[in-house]
Amino acid sequence: MTQRWIEIVIGKLVTDAALRNAFLAAPHDTLSALVEQGMHLTRAEIAALLAIDARLWASTAEHLDLTRLTASAEHE
Repeated sequence: MTQRWIEIVIGKLVTDAALRNAFLAAPHDTLSALVEQGMHLTRAEIAALLAIDARLWASTAEHLDLTRLTASAEHE
């Protein structure tokens, strides 16, 4: 597996709302577009990303936003 590319894709799915929404609407097409843009994902990696429960992406994004808000409030 090309761990670095998986890390990048996962990071984008969690932090980029537009990409996440596109992925949730059309997961295979979205990953294919990322590959066309230069992401080096194997078929096995694409299959693994497609097999992950889609709720994970939004849930993780929500938790990260809450963490940022909490961290910001603590520093004020």
